[in-house]
Amino acid sequence: MKQSNFPTGWDEKRVQKVLEHYEQQSEEEAIAEDESSFEDQTQTVMEVPNDLVPAIREMIAKHQP
Repeated sequence: MKQSNFPTGWDEKRVQKVLEHYEQQSEEEAIAEDESSFEDQTQTVMEVPNDLVPAIREMIAKHQP
């Protein structure tokens, strides 16, 4: 049996809770959630080339707010 690796602070229970949230969400609720994420003035959403994603993730992980 393959062992699952979770990010720090995550476990199977937390993953299941997130999955349940999205599986039970209506299409309208999903759209509203997506749209609200673009309204958060403390975050930026942008497209980046796929090959830069690992470097960006590393920078985000090192960021200390």
